Amino acid sequence: MNFKKQFSEGLLSKNPVLVQLLGLCSVLAITTSLFNGIGMGLSVTVILICSNVLISALRKVIPSQIRIAAYIVIIASFVTIVDLVLQAFIPDLSESLGVFIPLIVVNCIVLGRAEAFASKNGVLASAVDGLCQGIGYTVALVIMCVIRELLGSGTFGGGILNNGEGIRIIPEGYPAMQMVMPVGGFLTLGFVIAGFQWYTRHSRNKKQKEAAK
Repeated sequence: MNFKKQFSEGLLSKNPVLVQLLGLCSVLAITTSLFNGIGMGLSVTVILICSNVLISALRKVIPSQIRIAAYIVIIASFVTIVDLVLQAFIPDLSESLGVFIPLIVVNCIVLGRAEAFASKNGVLASAVDGLCQGIGYTVALVIMCVIRELLGSGTFGGGILNNGEGIRIIPEGYPAMQMVMPVGGFLTLGFVIAGFQWYTRHSRNKKQKEAAK
């Protein structure tokens, strides 16, 4: 197990949102406030870790013919637990995220890591993989939330800071409301992916030049 490599893959080279383009439905739908982004990111991270651990532990027991169905049942169990916990302890977040918490059951990130990693590796490595992929997903969500909330609502930290109203940075009347609508989600995601790809390519070229010296 190489924690540094797994962390780098989850955050950069194999980021589930910015590189693999997985789970974009929730990314585009709920990234209108920092509260939503952090809540969704942590929920997916917890489910990733728990499902990866259990699937890894049972990988030699689950018949290959029904492995996908078994994975979905395991993931759905943890999604239900997280959903009920949110409803009980953070009802505002549960209401804000709505149907997108139950839809984690069919989120390609969770099922993809179960099939690609947890089913082939040990429990500890699978737990670390779930954590690293969850961190990468959460970071992408937070970036999207900060941009869309600032440009669309003129605030920062909506749902968390200043009694949930967020800290106003742009005066009322100036923010572009379209940024918190679906079109704003698509535009923001496109620019974030473009910026991320430029950064990774620039870093790769810089390392290659340094190695050639």
